Amino acid sequence: MREADHFYYFRDKVLPYLASTVKDRDLRIWSAGCSTGQEPYTLAMIINDYFKNDKRSWDSKILATDISSKVLNEAMKGIYSKEEIEPLPSLWRLNYFKKLDDGNYMVVDEIKNEVIYRRFNLMDKVFPFRKKFHVIFCRNVMIYFSQDTKAELVNKFYDIMEYGGYLFIGHTESLSRSESKFQYVMPSVYRKI
Repeated sequence: MREADHFYYFRDKVLPYLASTVKDRDLRIWSAGCSTGQEPYTLAMIINDYFKNDKRSWDSKILATDISSKVLNEAMKGIYSKEEIEPLPSLWRLNYFKKLDDGNYMVVDEIKNEVIYRRFNLMDKVFPFRKKFHVIFCRNVMIYFSQDTKAELVNKFYDIMEYGGYLFIGHTESLSRSESKFQYVMPSVYRKI
């Protein structure tokens, strides 16, 4: 739940929009630069809570990518310390984690199975995705890129996104209006219109 307002906006604005507009019930969400998995698992929990009993009729698997095989291996394990999961809602801790030992908890399979982890370099010239995304989370990744590299990446995101789709970036990041076709929604949230 780091930068929690993103997740609340995703729950309260983005999911209702997608639920009413995605006719084939195939949600395509990408967590780019997912690190050790906290972000995609949080998104999976929010989606599970939002759709409740109707969840089975939706394909809502989340693509989670990172350049580091090491962090991807950690993410796939889905093991977090008691301190890491403490800020989460108590119902999430109860329903979406199982206790491993005194200090560690594991994400339950129901949530783990909603995330597809892949190694991917955002600097690749070609993005090999067959379908366009409805939502891309790329938070606190572009701070490490030059302005030109960042602009190129943002334009690739734009090209592989459905109209009406949302891009979430880190709170310390921003997009240049002159270099991006995305429409500003609120700090660190943009939309393809």
